[in-house]
Amino acid sequence: MSESKSKFLIPAIGAAVVAAGTVGVAYYVFVKGPSGDSSGALSSAKVVPSTALLATYITTDPQAWAKLEQFGTPEAQKLLAKGLQDFNQDLLKDSNISYEKDLKPWVGGVMVAVLPPNSTKPAQQRDSTSPNTPVAQQEPNILMVVGIKDKLSALNFANKLKEQKGVQIKESDYKGQKITEAIEKGKPTYSVVLNNTHIVFAPEKRAVEQAIDTFKGEPSFASKEGASNIFGKGVDVKNTLVQIYVPDYAGMIEKLIATSSQATQLPPQTLAQLKQVKSMVAGIGVDDAGVRMKAIANLDPQLSKFQYQTTPAKIVGQFPIDTFALVNGNGISRGWQMLLEQSKDYPEFKQVVEQARTQLKTTANLDLDKEIFGWMDGEFALGAIPSNQGVLKSVGFGGAFVFDTSDRKTAESTLTKLDNLAKTQQVSISQKNLSGKNITEWQIPQQGALLAHGWLDQDTVFVAIGGPVADAIADRKNQSLENSESFKAVTGSLQKPNGGYFYLDMDKTVSLINSIAGASQPIPAEANAILSSIRGIGVTANSRDKSTSELEMLLALKPKTAK
Repeated sequence: MSESKSKFLIPAIGAAVVAAGTVGVAYYVFVKGPSGDSSGALSSAKVVPSTALLATYITTDPQAWAKLEQFGTPEAQKLLAKGLQDFNQDLLKDSNISYEKDLKPWVGGVMVAVLPPNSTKPAQQRDSTSPNTPVAQQEPNILMVVGIKDKLSALNFANKLKEQKGVQIKESDYKGQKITEAIEKGKPTYSVVLNNTHIVFAPEKRAVEQAIDTFKGEPSFASKEGASNIFGKGVDVKNTLVQIYVPDYAGMIEKLIATSSQATQLPPQTLAQLKQVKSMVAGIGVDDAGVRMKAIANLDPQLSKFQYQTTPAKIVGQFPIDTFALVNGNGISRGWQMLLEQSKDYPEFKQVVEQARTQLKTTANLDLDKEIFGWMDGEFALGAIPSNQGVLKSVGFGGAFVFDTSDRKTAESTLTKLDNLAKTQQVSISQKNLSGKNITEWQIPQQGALLAHGWLDQDTVFVAIGGPVADAIADRKNQSLENSESFKAVTGSLQKPNGGYFYLDMDKTVSLINSIAGASQPIPAEANAILSSIRGIGVTANSRDKSTSELEMLLALKPKTAK
């Protein structure tokens, strides 16, 4: 959104309240309106036109936002406080208006809706190949609905706003509702007060007129097919800050692309894939662990090819405690087959797969489907482990794949063929025994093992980049990752059972980045202050049935420390 549009909040709100403020309603405005908490989302959606593609509701409930104050280092707290102060000063520039005194007492929750784009003036963009030929351009059509939680305070603010310089006010009537046009620095903003409980405003007059039509009885976003369902269920997060509603996911993508002058049109195959997702709702909240986001996608069970399977996460115990990043899941072979099935109508993808099959068969005599993906039918995990020895000295870390398989014979055959291929590239292949486990290493002269693989038990094989990482996996002298306090703090509160984790330890990651960058390019102080307040990131997915898919992410924050 342009700077001029981002600053239309105050004149729009003030002008709209002026339009509504008469002696006759002065007594009525003592009655409280929407509280500004998450429950106000539905009432706001009732004045948003049904044509809206998506809507985001931001709560102004101070108790929810105050929950954030329990986290962060002193440096991060100062940085965020300064950012908020700068934002307020920029927003209220050239005025004597205070957010705390003049806006906070009455501004309720804010819903931001995206309507189908409107064409701007063709002259605003010209084809580079034909400079004299105008090209139609599309801009997001934004509509804001602001709840009024204290109408008397809103009226007082409007009276104060009339004293501001540089804001011109014009009024017009539409279906018995007074639309106020506030012009600041040549940029208009249109607004209207509906039922003395909501202020609706937008940079385009037609958007406000559509909101009035909705208020008068035209279909609303709340009554749209799919919307009533997601508004009713919502998302289970504590101290909700933000909610996002997409009642027609495929339709939204299709319309945004269709009205874009720069995007290519969706092929029928892609649109069919998108239609697997009917609607989506997401929420962001704050709890004792940090900032948590949950998203729920409602799927069409007749179209969805997704086959969800829970992951026991036992394989996490195969990684050392200092593992700083990990992704685990289940059934790579099943996912590969599903990808092939869903992509059979994409000629470009089929061509890439055929080329990969041919290249692998020619160079290593391996069958891509059977000998690479076919035996990966159990739980798997990919982890990043710090090490500054051997070939890993310059990068500071290595990685390891660990797989559970029911087809050890094929897995062993695949690894043997890869070993033979390495030999043709003058790589030395050696064997060693570590804690009773036979390890095969690809040796680089004077640098140690580049790659190693071996079996941890009858059904579990690993492939590691870097000899030290292989040793850490095969010879676990210390505790495993599942015993890590960081891992437990980041993933312990995520929903279970689930389909796997993404885990990142922020402290170890930042330390590694700083060590690689060195003194010449350290992480900027401001970014480092924020990152130092984050303990880690955890993500997981779940599916209760074929019609529902859930995603959960936790930004685990460190408790507030003393100044």
